[in-house]
Amino acid sequence: MLLCSRSWRPHNRMTDESKTILYQVDGPVARITLNRPEKRNALNDVLVAGLKNALNQANDDDALRVAIITGAGADFCSGADLAALQKISAASVSENVDDARSLMELFLLIRQMRIPVLAAVRGRALAGGCGLASACDIVLASANARFGYPEVKIGFVPAMVMAILRRNISEKRAFELITRGAEISAVDAKQFGLVNQVFDDRNFEADVNAYARGFEQMSSSAVALTKALLYQIDGMAFADALETGVDVNVIARMAEDCQKGIAGFLKKK
Repeated sequence: MLLCSRSWRPHNRMTDESKTILYQVDGPVARITLNRPEKRNALNDVLVAGLKNALNQANDDDALRVAIITGAGADFCSGADLAALQKISAASVSENVDDARSLMELFLLIRQMRIPVLAAVRGRALAGGCGLASACDIVLASANARFGYPEVKIGFVPAMVMAILRRNISEKRAFELITRGAEISAVDAKQFGLVNQVFDDRNFEADVNAYARGFEQMSSSAVALTKALLYQIDGMAFADALETGVDVNVIARMAEDCQKGIAGFLKKK
């Protein structure tokens, strides 16, 4: 499928970011591609900054209904690259804090966006790359995909991604993944609850696009409110979650989409 690119001007390091992140739009779908295939799309500060800029652009485009994050080449994302690891080992405490917070901001941004963010995973999604996939609202995996958190093998802790993983899967499964460092298949990841759908390798792109276009049939305001509420009630007491639900319920009732939807439903009846 041919994708129609819209102009994109990252805020910082324009040349580097525009090379490491590709931003394309096809109708209601934004496709954001990690473009370091020679490095297995490994994370570094330039890629993370470019990804945040691209997500912000997608979130600001009222014509979009969904964003897809994917990787160029054979793999989705292999985590931090060697240069980033060398930088970490030589950095001061304050420098490491700033670097870690940049990744934290990326994970928060995905949850705070009004539109769903889908991870389309081919090949390996490891360490921070697995964290990036699981930070997305929905994970779509090719049958050949592999997931894992091998950080413990080099004395590192998957600290921030643990907050996401613990919300995605059971405590026992999470403990096993982050302390054993093993890779698991797409099928096992789906059984664990880390992946939503597994698609055949040969039709992966078509299946991902069809899945994403499904959001075009939904109310954009209802999806945005639902996403915000789902994450807002995380950790709330039951009564507080219900009370928050009352507020969102009223907002939804007054929205134009709901008014038109009810009118159309009643007309059919």
